[in-house]
Amino acid sequence: MKRNVWLLPLLLGLTMGAVYLLPERGKVFQSAVNMKLPETSGNWVLKGQPATEAEIGTLAPDTEFSKANCYSARSGEYNQFGETLPDVIQLSIVLSGADINNSIHRPERCMPAQNHNITSSGSRMLKLPGGREFPAKRLVSIQSVRNSRITDREVYDKYNCLTYYFFVGHDQVTNDHLERTFLDMKDRLVRGMDQRWAYASVTMMYGKVPWLEKEITEAEADSKLQKFLTDFSAKQIAWKQIVP
Repeated sequence: MKRNVWLLPLLLGLTMGAVYLLPERGKVFQSAVNMKLPETSGNWVLKGQPATEAEIGTLAPDTEFSKANCYSARSGEYNQFGETLPDVIQLSIVLSGADINNSIHRPERCMPAQNHNITSSGSRMLKLPGGREFPAKRLVSIQSVRNSRITDREVYDKYNCLTYYFFVGHDQVTNDHLERTFLDMKDRLVRGMDQRWAYASVTMMYGKVPWLEKEITEAEADSKLQKFLTDFSAKQIAWKQIVP
């Protein structure tokens, strides 16, 4: 029995190490996701945002980014100037470069650098308007944001956040980074293809949000994130080429 204890870790290590023996480039197949963001999605307005220096410096130079802050007016809620107050969703799509060893990674790796403390993780099946389902990872986190109103010392406010993400290849979708890695290895060895992967993620604050008087419940944020992500994905991904 003791001899077998080392068998699974050894096989896993050999399998993961085999990634360095794969051919550097096969025939490149582009991800099914459209990296050009629309100006609107349903009742949401998308305002493009640049990638951060940390994001650009962490990944390969040919990595592509499409990011936006998405706004939707909250019914019956106004500021002191009579302007409608918005819900805000942060949208990010990261498309991998050619180097499999310096490609995209799961958001859990970079979220701590953005002051997110992840408190729970799980999976959800989301349904597109046409009825097709796809898996997404669901993360709950607490983000620490420096209070800009206090200048003589560093004070951080804490906010509850909800995030959904999933990976999109040329003809496959998964919410699991390890599965994505194995799929990529298999495609290179068996199919002779270099499947370019992207991950799409959306994040929304809930609870006490700085610009709103009324608190947002986790259930409300969850519902709005799922609705936004499914409506957006239905048009932004070429689902006809994704294997069911």
